Amino acid sequence: MLDDTIAAIATPLGEGGLAVIRLSGARAFQIVDQCFRPRGSHSQSAQTAPSHTLHYGHIVRNSAAPSTLQLFNSSTDHPTVIDEVLVAVMRGPRTFTREDVVEITCHGGLLPAKAVLDTVLASGARLALPGEFTKRAFLNGRIDLAQAEAVADVIHSRTELALAAANEQLAGKLSQRINKLRDDLLATLAHVEAHIDFPDEDIAPDTKDKLAARLESGIALMEELLRTADEGQLLRRGIRAAIVGPPNAGKSSLLNQLLGRDRAIVSAIPGTTRDTIEETANVRGIPVVFVDTAGLREARDEIEIEGIKRSHQSLAQAELVLLVLDASEAFTPADEQFLSTVRGRKCIIVRNKIDLPARLTLPLAENIQVVDVSCLTGAGIERLKDTIKDLVWSGEVTAGMFQVMINSRHQEALRRARAAAADALHGLRADQTFELVAIDLRLSLNAVGEVVGKTTTEDLLDSIFSQFCIGK
Repeated sequence: MLDDTIAAIATPLGEGGLAVIRLSGARAFQIVDQCFRPRGSHSQSAQTAPSHTLHYGHIVRNSAAPSTLQLFNSSTDHPTVIDEVLVAVMRGPRTFTREDVVEITCHGGLLPAKAVLDTVLASGARLALPGEFTKRAFLNGRIDLAQAEAVADVIHSRTELALAAANEQLAGKLSQRINKLRDDLLATLAHVEAHIDFPDEDIAPDTKDKLAARLESGIALMEELLRTADEGQLLRRGIRAAIVGPPNAGKSSLLNQLLGRDRAIVSAIPGTTRDTIEETANVRGIPVVFVDTAGLREARDEIEIEGIKRSHQSLAQAELVLLVLDASEAFTPADEQFLSTVRGRKCIIVRNKIDLPARLTLPLAENIQVVDVSCLTGAGIERLKDTIKDLVWSGEVTAGMFQVMINSRHQEALRRARAAAADALHGLRADQTFELVAIDLRLSLNAVGEVVGKTTTEDLLDSIFSQFCIGK
């Protein structure tokens, strides 16, 4: 399939000022020239244009090619003009895919972009699969697999911290450490296999000590990388926080305050929220998915029954609970029931309505933090954000942390690599046969190679790149 020339719309669908159709492959210039008509003395065809130049003209469709636009063209003797465009010509290998690439910039909107894409496809290109441009960049050696995944992370970043971490991985900071680890494992395996090939030559004790020390260093690096997994996954997918509590405690008002806009309907009538509302907010650089739930109480009708059922489901799935209580009301048995529900969970008790006379006195609760706020005035909201950040992310956030934050796939591979390397180290120290040590070293080496794509399967690549959008 690398012989095909692929094309796709590389910009989001919908109305906009501009849209970009991207082509990549050996026939990209030839295909574009079938439908591109340069205009002006300085514009050239794609095949004759210098690399990395921009050319003005029209995309046209020949009368032989079917098009709904021809219904509005009274003449079938001349090509139909599809759109006025700019064509960027980029010759490989100085491109994202290391292949010849053409990017056609046309007017934005669903119809212009689709009409240009259809014309390019009719001229001989194939519609790209999800992530196929990035997959080609990987297969052609421009980026490794960890960097390819970082492309998706950059696109899906929801906070500046997540974007910083993705850019560090895209720049190859994680890959540098993984490649150094892989080189050390490879050198150790080479020494062991040399002894297997020449069994009459005994390995000197100091040489064995050096091999063991190198393995220990590699295992320590794996453990260091594994410790970044939780933070890395937190930045990528965020954390779910359920806002729960009795009716009319101010849950929807709290959601609006945390988002900085009116997202949920707020009313003095208890039970206004009948369904769960999910919105993502940037809390001190961490994406937090807040789930506003219906007030947990005895339901009065079928709709409220379903809303309360969904509230319980959201509470069960949440990684953090914000229990909102009314500071102007006395503590009730229902409040005690709420407290018992969240005990043992990551939870913050939010005492709302502190602008009113205080009547709520909470019993002593271990390991549950209490933050006083007023959703009417906004008092205490910043402190609440700090408390949320401190609960889900321990310590300071520094730029150096972002260089090597691994994802769940890296984590699984490195766990296997660490276990195999530990077995090899044990075998080396226990004077096991070098054939057994070599087997463990190969297992560790292959697992480490999976992180950057030095050892992959087609199923693994399909799984990774299928999560990309078409056109990337």
